[in-house]
Amino acid sequence: MSEPLNLAILLFDEVEVLDFAGPFEVFSVAGRGEGKEPFNVFTLSEDGQPIRSRNNLVVAPAWSFESAPEADIILIPGGYDTRDLLHNQAVLDWIKTASKKAQLTLSVCTGALMLAVTGLLEGLSATTHHMALDELRKVAPNTKILGNYRVVDNGQIILSSGVAAGIDMSFHVVAKLLGSDQAHETARYMEYPWDQEKVARATFIAASKKS
Repeated sequence: MSEPLNLAILLFDEVEVLDFAGPFEVFSVAGRGEGKEPFNVFTLSEDGQPIRSRNNLVVAPAWSFESAPEADIILIPGGYDTRDLLHNQAVLDWIKTASKKAQLTLSVCTGALMLAVTGLLEGLSATTHHMALDELRKVAPNTKILGNYRVVDNGQIILSSGVAAGIDMSFHVVAKLLGSDQAHETARYMEYPWDQEKVARATFIAASKKS
């Protein structure tokens, strides 16, 4: 990987903090121990204005949809207001357009609902927070819902179950793109007990995408 990959994380009011902050940390520090910057991680929102996350943490996104650089990877977190965003056409259009251009589309928790209503999960497998599995089934009738998996990897679209599972998904992606050694080095730096074998057992990889 020569040039850093632009990794855009969507923010919105009532977004779950760890849904975006956990992956933000993993991708931001990956490679830093070796003086590398494989990911250019940034946040964005519809209008670029500060958002108030779950539990009232105020965060200022770096970009708006209009001003943000084109993303190689997009990450859609979940949160309480995800259901309102299912009716926000500007957000849904951005997700659909950005995903078409991106190498990878990632979701954490109820971010899967937004992928579903854009049609991005059609014919794929998916997971989400255990309390939202029935909701996902309703909006994604042609998607195989795998509530017993922590990470579901369809190749271009990768999803994780709730909240902290997004951290494991992020390490899975780092290992996928940069190798297991780099993922383990990142985990050591973060002092995060990432157990690759344990996560692998809780990860579904679509058969058509297996090497």
